[in-house]
Amino acid sequence: MAQCLGMSEQSPVAIEVDSLHKSFGNVHALRGLSLRVPRGSVLGILGPNGAGKTTAVRVLTTLLSPDSGVAKIEGHDVVRDAATVRRLIALAGQATAIVLELTGRENLEMMGRLRHVGREELAVRVPELLDRFDLVEAADRPAKTYSGGMQRRLDLAASLLGDPAVLFLDEPTTGLDPHGRLQMWEVIRHLAAQGTTILLTTQYLDEADELADSIVVIERGQVIAEGTADQLKDRVGGDVLEFTVIDREMVDSALRAVASLTDGEPSADADTRRVTVHVGARGSQALVDAVRALDSARIAMSGLQLRRPSLDDVFLAVTGHAAEAETDGNGRGRRRGRRNAPAPEAA
Repeated sequence: MAQCLGMSEQSPVAIEVDSLHKSFGNVHALRGLSLRVPRGSVLGILGPNGAGKTTAVRVLTTLLSPDSGVAKIEGHDVVRDAATVRRLIALAGQATAIVLELTGRENLEMMGRLRHVGREELAVRVPELLDRFDLVEAADRPAKTYSGGMQRRLDLAASLLGDPAVLFLDEPTTGLDPHGRLQMWEVIRHLAAQGTTILLTTQYLDEADELADSIVVIERGQVIAEGTADQLKDRVGGDVLEFTVIDREMVDSALRAVASLTDGEPSADADTRRVTVHVGARGSQALVDAVRALDSARIAMSGLQLRRPSLDDVFLAVTGHAAEAETDGNGRGRRRGRRNAPAPEAA
C-alpha cells in the first residue's frame, strides 16, 4: 500500500484507501488503488489524462461510490459515513465552483452559508481569506472580470471556509499561465506549512516535485510507482541529454556516437530527429562528451541540452513505454500525458 515516505508507521492517517475499484461500462477507471496519506502531509498523485486521478478524488470526496474496496477520511468511511466526511473535507476541482455573476466577497459569503459557517465567524473569515489569496482589491468586482488565476484562487479560498481537515486539489493549475501557476503554488505551500493534509492530483512532475512530500504515480487506475520526486527521477537514471540531428540520414549514426554515454540505449524520435540519452549522474560532463563524440563522427546537431527527467521519462522507466493514446471504452481515442494541452479527465 502506497504511503508518504518519511512518515512513520505510527503517524496518524488522514486518508486511507484499500483496493478501490470503479468501472464505467467497459472502462475500468480504478483497478485496486491503495494508498495512505499521513495527517499534515501532501501527497501528489501523478498521472496522465485517463489514469484515474479524478475518479479517485470523486470517490474520496463522496461524489462517487466505489464498486468495491474501502476509502476512509480521518477514520470515517466515505460510503457509510458520507455526511461526516463532507464536513471534514474540501475540494477544489479542475473547474471552478464560483458564480461568475457574484463578486469575490459574495462568493465567499455564499459558500460560507452553504457550509453553515456562523455569521460572526464569516465576518472575520471572508476578509481574512480575501487578504490571504491577494483578492482584496478585486473583492467587490464580479468574478467574471477576474483572470483565470484569480478565479482559481477565489475557488480555493471558498473551499477553505469551515477549516477543512483534508483538502483535495484536482489539477488546480491546469490551464493557468506561468504567473498564475506560480501564484497557486505559493498558496498551496502556505496551506501545507499550516499543517493542512492535501491530496494533489497533477499531470506535471515539476508541480509534484515542488509541492508534495511524496508522490504516487498511477496508470490505468493502479499505482505503478511511489516515492519522493528525486526517488522517481532516480528510477529514470538521473539526467537526460537531448539534441536534434540536422540531417535525418545521420540519426542512426548519432545514436551510435552517443551510445557510450548511457548504460541503456539512446532513443530517437523519427519525426523530429530528437535524440534522448539517459546519462545518469554524469551531468555536465555528458554534454562535453556528447559534443566530442558527435564532432568526431561529423554529425551536425542543434539544441543540445541537459535536463531533469519528465513525466514521460518516468512513465517510460516504470512501465516500459511512454504515455500514449488510449480509448475511452467506445472506440474513441484520447491522448494521455500531453502536457501542453491537457484535456478533461473522463476517468
